[in-house]
Amino acid sequence: MLFFSSVNAFQPSAPIKTFTSSLRAEESNEQTTSIEGFLKENYPEFATILLPNEDVWRALKKAEGYTIFAPNNAAFEKLGDKKRKQLTDPRNGETTEKIVAHHCINEVVDQEQLFNSGGVITVGGQIPVDRTVAGGVFGVGSKEDGGVSVNGATIVKTNVINEAVIHEVDELVSPNILWRYMDQLRIPGSS
Repeated sequence: MLFFSSVNAFQPSAPIKTFTSSLRAEESNEQTTSIEGFLKENYPEFATILLPNEDVWRALKKAEGYTIFAPNNAAFEKLGDKKRKQLTDPRNGETTEKIVAHHCINEVVDQEQLFNSGGVITVGGQIPVDRTVAGGVFGVGSKEDGGVSVNGATIVKTNVINEAVIHEVDELVSPNILWRYMDQLRIPGSS
């Protein structure tokens, strides 16, 4: 089962194909002929680290449909030059693959399902899902605003392209602890 919750496991109420086909009809003007092309065109920095990741694509292609959390260009600008260079450095390939894997789910998941889930299991592992809040001081007096936050990243926009749901997010959704493994070149024969 994909979803987890602190109280109960979430069961989708509608079949996945119904959700996919209804969203396709609503957003048909935003579709392109291929998911890869759409990602290259709309999320070029994320596409440079996602598309070469064969293990993630293999896991996604086995499923009938899948979900991708695509960080927008502003999310990569927030990272800064050092972290952006680390993502494309061949020495950090394994860590980059793990970061990318946390952005992919091998099942179709819409915002409402995320909103109600409390958390989700991605190809890379488990990440929390919360509701976004607005107002208040240090969390006191704030109120839910109806948005969805995936490990601190807010979903800005949702696109449906062929068999995929692509949620645009304003930050990377992977756990921050993965950055600790960047630039740790492994020397053959060492432990």
